[in-house]
Amino acid sequence: MAWSKALTLVGSLLLAGQGVVAQVPYNKGSDFLRFACSQLVIERTDPLVTPGMNPSPHMHQIVGGDSFNVTMDPYTIDPPKTSKCTTCKMVEDFSNYWTANIYFQSPENGTFKRIPQMANGRLNGTVMEQEGGITVYYMRPFSGTNKKTTVFPPGFRMLTGDPTARTKQSGALVNCHRCLSERERVSGGNGAPCDRNDTPNFPNKPCPGGIRVTVIFPSCWDGKSLDSPDHKSHVAYQAGGNLAGDKCPESHPVRIPQVMYEVMYDTSGPFADPKYYQDGKQPLVYSFGDPTGYGAHGDYLFGWQGDSLQRAMDALNTNCWSEYCPELKLQSWEAANSCTKAQQAKEDIGTDTWLTALPGGVMVA
Repeated sequence: MAWSKALTLVGSLLLAGQGVVAQVPYNKGSDFLRFACSQLVIERTDPLVTPGMNPSPHMHQIVGGDSFNVTMDPYTIDPPKTSKCTTCKMVEDFSNYWTANIYFQSPENGTFKRIPQMANGRLNGTVMEQEGGITVYYMRPFSGTNKKTTVFPPGFRMLTGDPTARTKQSGALVNCHRCLSERERVSGGNGAPCDRNDTPNFPNKPCPGGIRVTVIFPSCWDGKSLDSPDHKSHVAYQAGGNLAGDKCPESHPVRIPQVMYEVMYDTSGPFADPKYYQDGKQPLVYSFGDPTGYGAHGDYLFGWQGDSLQRAMDALNTNCWSEYCPELKLQSWEAANSCTKAQQAKEDIGTDTWLTALPGGVMVA
């Protein structure tokens, strides 16, 4: 998505006969790392909010290391050691990233079909070769003089957003939706994430180029806790905006990399029929039963190998620019896309069929 002139994307050249990728930059200068993670699995599992429950209440789409499980204790599970592969382009990243799915509810008969995810775009006008999934950002301060960030310790996890929200929340917009026209399919539109072009709720008009959902996590940490009872209190946003500078509150003094997700949903074709968007109505609903979009949220579980993420953050603008980052190893798209995992609780997710109810029998409300 072309939200900053400083955004740096790359073309990748696959080396014949090898499972590594040569990184070919066409621009430099960025304060973030950006890469794609293909789909690992779509299932009702949530080791952060409902550990041990199989299945969990609502459907999620998960990317990252294949050690993702019903329970992931922060003191006993180390994803880099327990994962055999990762769906992320950065092969040293075995973290897990997940969000709820979006469904189309037929106004004719009330049945549901999952809105498929699609690949994100590059600045050079091409589309990444990822299979669905999420585009992940790790950002250092965009303002201020201190660019130093301290990466998360093993076992760290956090959540942003409130799945019970059905109205606009106070404060800066950190979970948002952008309605894309057909010509914006690859670029994702212009402007910063979660700006005036985005809405906290689902768009109330057809989006033939798709919907880009953005999830922005906090940038400050208390420096002690791997987690907190609500999975939020150990982290905090910097006051005054969603994309943070170098200041943190006294209660959360450690500046951590600010994580951001972009999830691209393919709302083209029949999902963009104008007849479904009349009289202020729209047909989309999140898998947890939210027909408004205000409840958008995201989960994060850290799992980078060794000091790889710290090296990358320290090397930004010197030996690491967005997707061009020689400090890190890239794997081929074939390797990333082939890393998948079977559902832990098998069920129809509504990709090829129409469901009479949301998975888990979740009510729309």
